[in-house]
Amino acid sequence: MDNNKPIGIFDSGIGGTSIWSEIHQLLPDEKTIYLADSKNAPYGQKSKAEIIALSCKNTEFLLDMDCKLIVVACNTATTNAIQELRAKYKVPFIGIEPAIKPAATHSKTQTIGILATQGTLNSELFNKNVEKFHNTKIVEQVGHGFVQLIEKGEINSPEMTTLLKSYLTPMIEANIDYLVLGCSHYPYLIPQIKKILPAHIQIIDSGEAAARQTQNVLKKKVGLSNLKNREPLFYTNSDPKVLSEILGNQYEVIEKNF
Repeated sequence: MDNNKPIGIFDSGIGGTSIWSEIHQLLPDEKTIYLADSKNAPYGQKSKAEIIALSCKNTEFLLDMDCKLIVVACNTATTNAIQELRAKYKVPFIGIEPAIKPAATHSKTQTIGILATQGTLNSELFNKNVEKFHNTKIVEQVGHGFVQLIEKGEINSPEMTTLLKSYLTPMIEANIDYLVLGCSHYPYLIPQIKKILPAHIQIIDSGEAAARQTQNVLKKKVGLSNLKNREPLFYTNSDPKVLSEILGNQYEVIEKNF
């Protein structure tokens, strides 16, 4: 396999750029192609069959772009479709899941909160992971409305603040000391979340772990790129403005129907 082929990354929208950013920071010499399926966001309210079909569509787009490895930068797609993707395609896949283990392991109150989509919280893979930590109380909350607001660029809107307060207040009252963000869109809410949570509550997301796993799999199975300073590519099937803005208007975003 050609080491210099790109890494493909897909998400239900712009949220997976939080994962892309960690990968790009750790592996700056790797060419990356990011695919935002914003037209079909959010995945969290779709059936398992729909999520698998969309994940296959996204994978085939990235394989057509000659990607050597694919990162499923979406918790809902990972927990519902990654087994099917690995069975169907030969390319290595990296998935992301809510980081329950570090939160449960380090919790002093033995109570942690998880903010995720309905699709993730309902998935078999997520619930198998939860069962491993039966000594920890896990307060689950679906982030209804978050993805839609983020996709519209309304991260700091009054509506977002109201939603966050309504979801986080019961978790604070339940005495959580860790909050796990179980959706790749949610790291963009961390500045807002920190204004609401007491200072002792730690926030955990999956971005850094996904980047390290990508690096490990490349080293073991594929090989690292030998080329330097290659510009990433970004594709979306929706209005490119919000994706461009969340990237700091540093990169061209290509609108493409897929």
